[in-house]
Amino acid sequence: MAWAARGIRSPARGSASCTPQRLEVQKRYDNHGVAGLPEPGATGNTCAMSRFAEVVVLAHYAEEVMEPLTREDDTRAWRGRFEPIAGQWGAGSFGCGWATQFERMRPRTGLLRFLESLPWPYPESVQVLIHDEEDDCFGLWMLHDGKLVEVELPGTRRFHRPAPPDERYPPDPGLLLRTDRGRQLPEQTPEHLRDPRPAW
Repeated sequence: MAWAARGIRSPARGSASCTPQRLEVQKRYDNHGVAGLPEPGATGNTCAMSRFAEVVVLAHYAEEVMEPLTREDDTRAWRGRFEPIAGQWGAGSFGCGWATQFERMRPRTGLLRFLESLPWPYPESVQVLIHDEEDDCFGLWMLHDGKLVEVELPGTRRFHRPAPPDERYPPDPGLLLRTDRGRQLPEQTPEHLRDPRPAW
C-alpha cells in the first residue's frame, strides 16, 4: 500500500537543477509520499512545513527538572514549552505530567536528546509519549542506558519512509500504525535506505 493511500501528499516534482542521481532519489521518495514537503529548488524553508504532534512527559518528583521547560528558551535545540497537566483538583495537582504540542517538524528536532540529558531524580519512571499527525496511537519512549528508546507496543509497528533527497528536508519519524485492524499495511523501508538523523 502506498503512503499516498493514507491521504499523505507527495512532494511536488520538477526542478530544473536536479541531477539524474537527485531525480532518482526524489522519485523513490515521491513514491512513498510525504506530507507537505516543499518543491526541490524552492526556498528551502522546511521550518514552514505543517505537521502537528503532541508530546507528554511523565516522571515522578520531576517538578524541579521540568520547571525550566515550561518557559520558552531560544538557546535550546528544540523550540516550545511544556505545560503541567492538571488533575481534578486544579493546575499542578497531577504532579507528574507535562504536555506540549508542535505544529511544525523542524522545531521539535533535538527534543529527545535534550530530555535524556536532564538530571531525573527517578530515571526509571520517565516515560515520553508522542503522537505524530499520521500516527494511529501514541508511541512510548523510556530511558535505557541513559538513552530514550522507543518501546514496541503490542499490535503496533513503526513504518519508515526512505531518506529524503537532501538535508533541506527535516528528519521524518515515519508512521506508528496498528497492525491488528485487518487492513493492508505499507511496505517497510529497508534500514539502509532510511534517514539516519533522529526525528525527535
